[in-house]
Amino acid sequence: MDRPTAQRWLDDYVSAWKSYDPDAIGASFAEGVSYRFHPYDEPLVGREAVVAGWLGTSDARGAPTRDAPGTYDAHYTPYAVEGDAVVGTGTSVYRGRRDGPVEQTFDNCFLIRFDRDDRCAEFTELYMKRPR
Repeated sequence: MDRPTAQRWLDDYVSAWKSYDPDAIGASFAEGVSYRFHPYDEPLVGREAVVAGWLGTSDARGAPTRDAPGTYDAHYTPYAVEGDAVVGTGTSVYRGRRDGPVEQTFDNCFLIRFDRDDRCAEFTELYMKRPR
């Protein structure tokens, strides 16, 4: 893994989230991926489980609900790249309605390990809500 490939993966991650397209979501993840929405969660295991988690159709503990279109955005960059491991950092913002003011901002850190095809094999998300 190199920095440009890691940036491309993070950009694709945001695009997939904004689209909620199952194929776009699944394309970034290895078949046997282990994915945690929080570091203390049991991981979702497998690409299909991750897609269901993103689409809000999973009953897994910690899985989010689906966000309304146009009410969220994010930007992440690689902070560190070492072998197959990447630490990505950035922010995500949420609005109560499309074109509304930002109501919540989160600072995020992603711990990611990639397979030989540059697909995510392990993912753990860490985040903190910014005080208003």
